[in-house]
Amino acid sequence: MGLLKIKMPDVGEGIVEAEIVEWNVAVGDLVREDEVLGAIMTDKATVELPSPSDGKVTSIDGEVGAMIAVGSTIITLEVEGETALREEPAKPAALAQPAATPVPSPAEPVLETASAPNRITGTGRSPSGPPRPEGEKPIAAPSVRRRAMDAGVKLAFVRGTGPAGRILHGDLDAYLSGPVPSAVQAREPDTSIVEKKVTGLRRKIAERLEDANRRIPHITYVDEVDVSELESLRIRLNGERGDDLPRLTLLPFIMLSMVAALKAFPKLNAHYDDDAGVVRQYGAAHIGMAVQTPNGLMVAVVRHAETLDINGLAAESQRLAAAARDGSITRDELTGSTITVTSLGAMGGIVSTPVLNSPEVAIVGVNKIAMRPVYQDGGFVPRKVMNLSSSFDHRIIDGWDAAEFIQHIRASLENPATLFMEH
Repeated sequence: MGLLKIKMPDVGEGIVEAEIVEWNVAVGDLVREDEVLGAIMTDKATVELPSPSDGKVTSIDGEVGAMIAVGSTIITLEVEGETALREEPAKPAALAQPAATPVPSPAEPVLETASAPNRITGTGRSPSGPPRPEGEKPIAAPSVRRRAMDAGVKLAFVRGTGPAGRILHGDLDAYLSGPVPSAVQAREPDTSIVEKKVTGLRRKIAERLEDANRRIPHITYVDEVDVSELESLRIRLNGERGDDLPRLTLLPFIMLSMVAALKAFPKLNAHYDDDAGVVRQYGAAHIGMAVQTPNGLMVAVVRHAETLDINGLAAESQRLAAAARDGSITRDELTGSTITVTSLGAMGGIVSTPVLNSPEVAIVGVNKIAMRPVYQDGGFVPRKVMNLSSSFDHRIIDGWDAAEFIQHIRASLENPATLFMEH
């Protein structure tokens, strides 16, 4: 028997350290060759770490959320056929995934920590039971906690069969397949406190937003847009198009209006490098679109939107949104935007205060469409109205310029025929 020390891999692109975002094993676990031990995250990619050999985990050097230098030992296995200490870098299983923590699903059994037989046998514990003593925190991997949250299960009621009472995927499966807890049990006082370390993509989002909010003096301008004519046009176009053309949502019309407005107000299509004191104004309209995924917010980039018609914008925005949600989006498709549009769709509320996607100087926020009474020609009529809540870097963009830019977008959306005349 010998020890195999697995080191933090070098994933290229000058990366000198990476964050541990998940461990799928614990000390004492038996693992098989190619079984996923855990996952690390660089600036834009999540990388799974498969085991290079059969063995037993003897130590884990780095907790979830820790930043570990490339070449440092992260986990040690006891392996057969080895007579001395051996070291090797982990061999990443994937290098082009987006910065999203893997989500367990039936199609991804390799991520289930119950894949090794020794983790679900020999403990004599039942799959469920009364709550743990007050103050005792359930031990479970992030993937198990996500599954429990999605299933509406309180881990305090699930008995773990792993080392130190660790709750495994098999324990959660057994609990879900067992009898429903009684009403009396469900009414027990909930004294649990769940602590979740902010790691991976969520930490990257937090760092970027904190930095943008701290450094940039935001100005938010809100304007009302009557989209009744636009919605009538959109519905009519969708009813006439064939299966070879993408369905039109509101987003490609907004992007088309932004392209037209940027031609009139090019200073808003820019990056501000405040360290160098330089504004870089771009001719190309690379429009970032905020996409909510199961793992957090991503900004996918529709490149050279100024060259695309309404169908091209619709097709590309739909492709990027799908890629972001299923995890196939690439690093290049997540970088390089010059201005961003964000929307919560039907949940968009009345007003929002979007935070700039630094170093950009403008972000257009779209609120939900609502039927409102509008005074026209001596009386009130029902109209479809939405607000645009948009933020700007006040160091570069004055309030007057911000208002003119949004009013240009509003005029285009309220008279949608002009969108096709200007493009």
